[in-house]
Amino acid sequence: MSTHSSLRSIILASNNPGKVREIQGLLAAYGIEVCPQAAFDIGEAEETAPTFVENAILKARHASRQSGMAAIADDSGIEVDALNGAPGIRSARFAGPKASDRENIERLLEALARVAEPARTARFRCVIVLLRHAEDPSPVIAEGTWEGRIARESRGGRGFGYDPVFVPAGRECTAAELEPGEKNRLSHRGQALRLLAERIRSAL
Repeated sequence: MSTHSSLRSIILASNNPGKVREIQGLLAAYGIEVCPQAAFDIGEAEETAPTFVENAILKARHASRQSGMAAIADDSGIEVDALNGAPGIRSARFAGPKASDRENIERLLEALARVAEPARTARFRCVIVLLRHAEDPSPVIAEGTWEGRIARESRGGRGFGYDPVFVPAGRECTAAELEPGEKNRLSHRGQALRLLAERIRSAL
């Protein structure tokens, strides 16, 4: 990595407010300032790759190229066993290209309407990448997974995405009912970010 300071301030390739809050909060504990790409008037990159890691690299490269900064990006989604891993990389677009969180949740619950409790297992998966510069040939990659099951109805007002219908393993509440600190400790994104932050620190 080029300089000590270059990785103390990193652009985040996301305009999702919930994701920005989570990542800023998690990395602040490691002394890393995260600047959302919206602050630089950088729009979202089109996610055209077939895997989480390729989409994350695509988004980070776009943000780094536009800003001239080191960039991090994540690609994440929910994998439902009864749907053969869907929505997966299409989680944000499960109900259509411009679908809202509520519309995606409704589509998921409809798809699982006749699925019995034991078969409603699922997991959140998150892959986060760091590019030191836009042409970085060896991105730092970290991954986390969070096992659980899909509830039959939405519960809770915290979080975002599929949190209101995801019940973590060993819990009865949904991810949207967890306190933010508890969610960050358990979640797929929290796991991936802690691993990424340790790898960044070891390189500083």
